[in-house]
Amino acid sequence: MPPKGKATHARLVDEAIAQVTVRGLAAVSLQDVAGAAGVSKSAVLKHFQSKETLQAEMVEVMIERFVAAVWAPAEPLEPGRARLDRIFRAELDWIDGLDRPGGCPLQATAIELDDQPGPLRETLKASQLRWARVLKREFRTLYPEADDGALELKAFQFKGLVLAYGHSRRLLDDETARGQALAAYQGLVAAA
Repeated sequence: MPPKGKATHARLVDEAIAQVTVRGLAAVSLQDVAGAAGVSKSAVLKHFQSKETLQAEMVEVMIERFVAAVWAPAEPLEPGRARLDRIFRAELDWIDGLDRPGGCPLQATAIELDDQPGPLRETLKASQLRWARVLKREFRTLYPEADDGALELKAFQFKGLVLAYGHSRRLLDDETARGQALAAYQGLVAAA
């Protein structure tokens, strides 16, 4: 694909993801993406052949962007507490979505796909299971004597705090949500 074509392709994906964060995956049409990007629907079809192809690429790109925003900055840090602290703050930043109009596109998509079988759900599920294993591994560094059940509970609580933050901050417009989330996280890792 020529450079101009790659740039248009990336712009279409960006626009589609921005719309998903506000409207949801199913609500975003090829025409919506075309209109917002200033191209024709046939131009969008030239890049993606179908709405399903666009959705599949969006999910992959959302996962890649999450990894780049949340995991990549934490990976060079010392395993355990340093990484978990960085990951937690980065997840809150990711939910705040300063680079897009809505919150976490993965959360929005997960809510929409949780009961819908198919390849999009399976891709998203696989990424979330990988992320849970990363969190469990980092908690294992903090709690080396803990059994798998205790580590899975810590990872579950971590994810719960992130979800609660998104709900309080984005839906309830709670300006105290970040402070509450950070305090709750400190309680989660305090015994380490």
